Amino acid sequence: MLFSEVVETSAAVAATRSRLAKVEALAGLVRRMSTPAVVSFLVGVPSQGRVGAGFRTVFDIEVPPAPGPVLTVSDVDGALGDFAAIGGKGAAGRRTAALAALFGRATAAEQDFLRRLLTGELRQGALEGVMLDAVAKAADVPGEVVRRAFMLSGSLTATAAAALSGGAEELAAFRLEVGRPVRPMLASPAGSLPEALAELGSCVVDHKLDGARIQVHRSGAEVRVFTRTLREITATVPELVELVRALPCSAVVLDGETLALDDAGKPRPFQETMSRFGAQDVRELLLSPFFFDCLHLDGVDLLDVPLRDRLAALRAVAGAHVVPGAVEPDGERAAAVLAEALAAGNEGVVVKSLESVYAAGRRGRAWQKVKPVHTLDLVVLGVEWGSGRRRGLLSNLHLGARDPDGGPPVMVGKTFKGLTDELLAWQTRELSAIATEKGDWVVKVRPELVIEIELDGVQVSTRYPGGVALRFARVVRYRPDKDPSEADTIDGVRALLPKGG
Repeated sequence: MLFSEVVETSAAVAATRSRLAKVEALAGLVRRMSTPAVVSFLVGVPSQGRVGAGFRTVFDIEVPPAPGPVLTVSDVDGALGDFAAIGGKGAAGRRTAALAALFGRATAAEQDFLRRLLTGELRQGALEGVMLDAVAKAADVPGEVVRRAFMLSGSLTATAAAALSGGAEELAAFRLEVGRPVRPMLASPAGSLPEALAELGSCVVDHKLDGARIQVHRSGAEVRVFTRTLREITATVPELVELVRALPCSAVVLDGETLALDDAGKPRPFQETMSRFGAQDVRELLLSPFFFDCLHLDGVDLLDVPLRDRLAALRAVAGAHVVPGAVEPDGERAAAVLAEALAAGNEGVVVKSLESVYAAGRRGRAWQKVKPVHTLDLVVLGVEWGSGRRRGLLSNLHLGARDPDGGPPVMVGKTFKGLTDELLAWQTRELSAIATEKGDWVVKVRPELVIEIELDGVQVSTRYPGGVALRFARVVRYRPDKDPSEADTIDGVRALLPKGG
């Protein structure tokens, strides 16, 4: 398959807002693909993941474009694999030469696509769900079967390849594999605690910790620890590895949170917890794990059993490391759990149906989070230069919500409130590094940083394309543990409008 076909399909998908049209265009190409790299390229990620091509390196390459399309998808995939493998003395020069050679064989449109692919500008996490629908359509298998296989494999390309080669039967062969992370189940916002209790019925109410999501896998003495984005951090968290290795079992997969606690047992700032994920052999700030689900125990997969049974397995193996909460509380007890969570420095509670199975990678209604204030996870789209004491710093943030149909994030507001001097300096440095357009007033950036925003609510607005605007928004923190595909959707933002608004 010619690489130009991928480029043309990507442009067609970007040009329409219709989800059905996106699925149709993607399915048409996936049905004919010669390599799963087609799927990777179409969602904006090289099949090798990050290949280490810096923004400056990519955009400094200026070679005449080829007069017509000659590159195949396999040519490009192989070249990027070779590029990623280049190392040692003189690697920088050899990497630049390798990219220049690839660009020299590409048309102008293909060069533009490659630049955006390599710098992350094509990365469209929101397109992942659309692509799964396209794979289902191309292979003529139910969407739920494709989504479950993706949940268990963690690989979009492997899922697509299995769907096209063996259909539903081959997709059903994917199983939970200890040591290979599965996509985490997510919670939806609840209107209130009483509403969540009424909707879910028989439930458990857990503390919602202000920590970082982790998934731990143990097989015998081997322990692996993953983040919510499935990045392995085993080497940076030796205390968690030791703790999990000592649990009374031979094999287990646990879902939970970890956080750093102060001397009083209260959570330290979220940024301090996250700092451990990027450090090697740092033990000054110890992490404490709290688990709330068990997906596998001693040879038995538990994904498809009710939460009630998974909690029994969790309590048997994790003991004192189970997140605080109450099972089947009445309204008064549930309110007390919420008060206890807030008093302990936690964010609120999560209410979960005891009959729910583990729907990995899905933000359904079976789990609902209750917090005393409205917060949204949004994507930074741009930022304005500050004035006065903020002169020379990037200050007023442009915020976008995720388009669930795979389009670019939809702008819903701006804010400069809640930014400390330290955070201003950090975001000036970080946002400058991912800038795509630097003006005298506004700097546009690649939509890859997620930020948590507190707000009083939303209101109808004609100022922004989504038809809504944030009210009294302020920054809570950046969320380096989250990918833009996990940001709140524009539909979720609109759901906060006052009834009748």
